[in-house]
Parts: sequence; structure tokens; C-alpha cells
Amino acid sequence: MDCKKTDDAVWKAVDLEAARQERQIELIASENHASREVIASMGTVLTNKYAEGYPGRRYYGGCEHVDTVEELARKRAIELFGSERANAQPHSGTQANMGALMALCKPGDKVLGMTLDHGGHLSHGHPKNFSGVFYEFHGYGVEEGSERIDMDRVREKALEVRPQVLLAGASAYSRPLDFAAFAAIAKEVGAYLMVDMAHIAGLVAGGAHASPVPHADVVTMTTHKTLRGPRGGLIVCGADWIKQINSAIFPGGQGGPLMHVIAAKAVALREAASPEFGAYARQVVENAKTLADGLSERGLRIVSGGTDNHLMMVDVTAVGLTGADAEDALHRVDITVNKNLIPYDKQPPMKASGIRIGTAAVTTRGFGVPEMKRLATWIADVLAAPTDEAVAKRVGAEVVELTSTHRIYPETQSV
Repeated sequence: MDCKKTDDAVWKAVDLEAARQERQIELIASENHASREVIASMGTVLTNKYAEGYPGRRYYGGCEHVDTVEELARKRAIELFGSERANAQPHSGTQANMGALMALCKPGDKVLGMTLDHGGHLSHGHPKNFSGVFYEFHGYGVEEGSERIDMDRVREKALEVRPQVLLAGASAYSRPLDFAAFAAIAKEVGAYLMVDMAHIAGLVAGGAHASPVPHADVVTMTTHKTLRGPRGGLIVCGADWIKQINSAIFPGGQGGPLMHVIAAKAVALREAASPEFGAYARQVVENAKTLADGLSERGLRIVSGGTDNHLMMVDVTAVGLTGADAEDALHRVDITVNKNLIPYDKQPPMKASGIRIGTAAVTTRGFGVPEMKRLATWIADVLAAPTDEAVAKRVGAEVVELTSTHRIYPETQSV
């Protein structure tokens, strides 16, 4: 819907952000570039509509058309992920996790999940997050040396803790998750299995990563990241869990759903069901492997030795930097990453010893193996000489040349 733009301060910031995204190479693993149709669907009159409740059972009148939109989102999620039921209302991945935990256990119950300092998410037990406040979280991590999850150790921890919920999922782990093994452990200790696949949802949708849906009681995800939709959450589950999930989301943790965002989720889920998206997901993984190999060849240590998904953790201590230093140095040449703790890190979180790099966004804008090899060279050059202005000037110019020939939204400056 076209409109007269009169709020210059806001629209100037929007245009500047659009220009930043076009100019910079986005390597933050949790970010992506949504399609124009996904973005357009969020700027519709659906934002005007309150729709507390669920399709056919709303607490407001006039919901017949937003019911259609939400049913499309639910149906497409069920078909895409092969689940029995879906809830498309969570405002975020954390809200999806809140709803799942509210459905699966009671306040004070034990939950076993991946520790934050080894790659888990803040909604997996951070003491200031709802998860750590209301539930008794225990942690498993990766093994020193291999930096991989040892399922025998997870089993030992589960037998010791006897959790109500076993939680699988991570925000900084580059290896496959063995969902069948997690399910077997959960069954052995009498726990429910919850999987948070926020980071890998698009890879699962595109057939580039094994699916947790056949193994888990409840699966949560975000609809951005690798799924390339709007910022939001989604839950899929079996028919025996949907009533508890629905009640936990509304009225348990949310009021009115964001119907314009649910419309964007529906669009993104349709896009993710296409053969082109499957090719995209496979390219994301190939690009990540190529980039990790290139960085490793230049002497940068990749945590766990490599990657099997869309992200990698890079230990920057060998070049005498903290993760914060590395993030700043790369940002100066328009390469965007984020500092991140690595397993057994001796640095505090705001400094960290590593950076997290992901390939979902750059793959969306058309980067392939040749571009990944160039990226590896640029990153290694900058981190080897972070204060060298000549290196920064050269790399910065080459970055601009590449991004100018691989536009995200080529028609206009802003979207």
C-alpha cells in the first residue's frame, strides 16, 4: 500500500539501513534477507486487526479474513515440516520456547539443555531469562578437544538429573544434532523431547539437515534466520500436544497475535516449499564449508574442526585478538560478524575469544563458492593486520565492488 512519507527522521533511518545492508557483507548467522513479498506482507492493513484466540474461536468479531491467513500459515508449516499440528502465533523464538516449556512442564521442573557458554541459547536457561527464572535448568556441553556433543555424556547427565524435558538445539554449534539419540535418551529417563531448531529450520525445510519432527514431542523455531521469513516464532508438534501449546501461547504468554507478521510467515513458508529453496539450503551448507576451509587454510582455527550447517565458530586468539576486536576490525571493512564465546572460553562474554560466522544471508544475495574463497582471504587478511590502513582500504574497496554486483533489492534503495 503506497503512502505519503512525512516522518523524515524515521524514513531517513530506514533508507540508511537499506543502504547499509546493500553495502555490507552480512555474515551474522542469525540474520538473512527476506524477500520483497515477505516484507510487503508485513506492511498491510492486517496490522490493524486484533484477533485474540485461534481461527474459528476468536474473542473479537471481524476475524474471517485473518482466520484465512493464519490457517494458511498453519497448513503450510504442517506440510513443510511433516508435523501433525502447528502454532504460527509466537512473536519470537524465545516466545515459542516459553510456550513449549509451559506446555511440557511446570515451574520448578528440571530441564536439561545445552549450556550457553558451549553454544546454547539464552532461552535455554540463562539465569535472567524466563527459562532460568521459572525452571531448574541443568546443562550438557561439548567435549574438550573435539568440541562436539558426546551423546554418551548427555545420557549420563540425563540419568543423573532425570529432567522433565530434554532440550536439544543451539545457537552456536556447527555440527549435526543426533535427534534419534536425543529421543532415545528422553525415552529412557522418562522426559519429553523438545527441539529448538531456530538456526537450522531453513536447512531442515530445504532437506539440507535431518529433521527433528519425527523424534520430538515439540519443535520450536524462528521464521527468520535460515528460513528467510519475517522475525517471528513457530511451533510444530503432534496432535496430542496442540491443545497445551495453544493455551500456553494464548493466553499463557501472549495476547493478540501479530496478523501482519503471520501473513509474512505464510508467504515465507510457501517460498520455503519450492525446489529453488531446497537448492538455496544446500548452497548455504556448501558455502559454509568452503568458507571454513578457506579460513582454516589461513591458520584460523575453526571450532570442532569445521561445519556441517550454516555457521562456524572461529577462534581468533591465534592472531592475538579478542572476538570484540575481530568484530570491530571486520566491521570497518563492511564485513559484519558477531563476537561469540567459544567452548571453554577464558574471556568474558563482551570480549569473547571467537566470532560466529554464517552464510545464510550471503547465499540469499547470490554468493557461491568463488565468493566464499574471496571472503576467506579478506577476513584472514584483516584479522592478520587489524590496524593496517592499507589492508583495510584494499579489502573495503573489494567488498564494495562485490556487493555492488550482488544487490539484495536492486530496484530501489529502500524496501
